[in-house]
Amino acid sequence: MERITSFDAFKASPHPSLKHTTYFDVYDKLFSSYQNKKITFVEVGVDRGGSLFIWKDFFSKDSRIIGIDTNPDAKKLEEYGFEIFIGDQSNENFWSDFYKKIGNIDILLDDGGHKNIDQIITLNCSLPFINNDGKIVIEDTHASYIKKHYRNPSMFSAMNFFNLIVDSINRRS
Repeated sequence: MERITSFDAFKASPHPSLKHTTYFDVYDKLFSSYQNKKITFVEVGVDRGGSLFIWKDFFSKDSRIIGIDTNPDAKKLEEYGFEIFIGDQSNENFWSDFYKKIGNIDILLDDGGHKNIDQIITLNCSLPFINNDGKIVIEDTHASYIKKHYRNPSMFSAMNFFNLIVDSINRRS
């Protein structure tokens, strides 16, 4: 079966999507082994839904593509065959209910609120539900270095939290 690039899928999407163009090469490297497979893919922060069409084209028509957003209007995207959940990614109860309903997943792409609490809680609540060989990809971690809107840099930034995880894993050695 033919493989397309994520950028080709982006250009072909019938709905707009805001993505940094530098992300597409990274997507291809991270996600190409999942192409043409039936996977469960979750994206946090779907806006008008353009990215959901990208992932459906990029992975497989048989893939389960799930979107999460805070805007109830995103539910309209269900008419295209996507599963849409409305909720706050910084709410642990939202994640608990979400994973009870959908089970384990292969890939989680966090393009949601970009705040420290959003990224940290999403990672903590999702990690136990990632299938073996699965991935969690958190976009826009540069927010950990932006003062305006995000109150960073801070000792409580998402990047500092992620670095603590890496440090704790490596300290065991």
